[in-house]
Amino acid sequence: MTMNAISADREERRRAQKELAEQLKASGALDDIFAKIDAGSPLTGDGGLLGGMLKAALERGLDAELSEHLGYDRGDPAASAFENSRNGTTSKTVSTEVGDLELAVPRDRNGTFTPMLVPKGQRRLDGLDGMIISLYAGGMTIRDIQHHLASTIGTELSHETISKITDQVAEEVLAWQTRPLEALYPVIYLDAIIVKIRDGGHVRNKAAHIAVGVDFDGIKHVLGIWVQTTEGAKFWAAVCAELANRGVRDVLIVCCDGLTGFPEAISATWPQATVQTCVVHLIRAAMRFVNYQHRKQVAAALKPIYTAANEDAALDALATFEASEWGRKYPSAVKTFTDAWERFTPFLAFPPELRRVIYTTNSIESLNYQLRKVTKSRGHFPTTPRQSSCYGWRSATSKTNEPATAKRNADSPPPNAKLPAGSSKAKSPPTGNKPSNNSPWPTPTASTPTCNHTTTTPLTQKT
Repeated sequence: MTMNAISADREERRRAQKELAEQLKASGALDDIFAKIDAGSPLTGDGGLLGGMLKAALERGLDAELSEHLGYDRGDPAASAFENSRNGTTSKTVSTEVGDLELAVPRDRNGTFTPMLVPKGQRRLDGLDGMIISLYAGGMTIRDIQHHLASTIGTELSHETISKITDQVAEEVLAWQTRPLEALYPVIYLDAIIVKIRDGGHVRNKAAHIAVGVDFDGIKHVLGIWVQTTEGAKFWAAVCAELANRGVRDVLIVCCDGLTGFPEAISATWPQATVQTCVVHLIRAAMRFVNYQHRKQVAAALKPIYTAANEDAALDALATFEASEWGRKYPSAVKTFTDAWERFTPFLAFPPELRRVIYTTNSIESLNYQLRKVTKSRGHFPTTPRQSSCYGWRSATSKTNEPATAKRNADSPPPNAKLPAGSSKAKSPPTGNKPSNNSPWPTPTASTPTCNHTTTTPLTQKT
């Protein structure tokens, strides 16, 4: 669905709601309610107008269901001709998004009436479950949700009940994870963020592998999120294979970081895809062994390489940097670009408008920002499945779909603000591993497990 279609649906919904509101006002049906509001009557909570209206509507609906079940209406003179008849009501407390309601559920004499509007055994309306799931996906803990419901709408639920409600989305998240995908994506971004998860009595860092695809309308779709112990090329190969099994037959450009074996893992699934190494990650690796006091100067000296007009100009700029004072002082920076040259240069063949889209995986950062908001208030997740459910549901219901276009000027190069020249993160390598002999990127020390669907779960911005 394109942005124009979404806007059209929103306008149609607004128009329909406005017409309904105008009809209710014109009919005078809301005059008494408006008078009570003007008199200071509360809308929600105990004695609230919304609760009273919802109670009346539910009880009327239940009475209509019973009339259909019995075959006659209340007060019908021919009621005695029917075998079954009404038999009073039963009190039932139901938790809703406007507070607790005391419903009078009608009964029949034979005990065969099964209401559908508020089924037997149901103590919460679907709207409340949706509210709880939304709060959980927004980053609130179970205890926070319990306190929020009690203080805002007066509904008291145990944390065990709230936990069971949030677990209900696990099947939906799993179905979302295995949903079919489009056959071709112009651009796919692959990246991972680190989250804290309690595992066997210890809080451990685990990698949430994220895949985001850009469709032909320029809209970003989260294709999936998979949680695994460590990030490695072997697991990324399994992720790419799963995406292919879900329908992704080919990709034009895949943007990724410089993880050892990453390009080969991508090429194994999509041989014709162009693999673009993230320029920002490359510059960070190039300045890994640069003195912190010299990083601004080195970053400025490296800028002509990745802002060159084409590959030949970039090669000349690299030669110039190598012959410069900084190139002689830090030969490791030159080697970093030389080793990654084949995967670094593809974006130079595109015009500036497209370069800003594919030169870095930072286009995935808007999603990472939402996920970090969830983890920030939690500290850590109790289990991997719960973290996956939270991430998955938040992505599946997210409204942050946006065109994968940059907000900078068309002629402006990638800004220095994204370089590690003054950042505290640039003081240390992304990992504690030493770079390999053939690549400037660190090699994971832990063995990378294969794809295990019992411990991996995805997430999406676009359904």
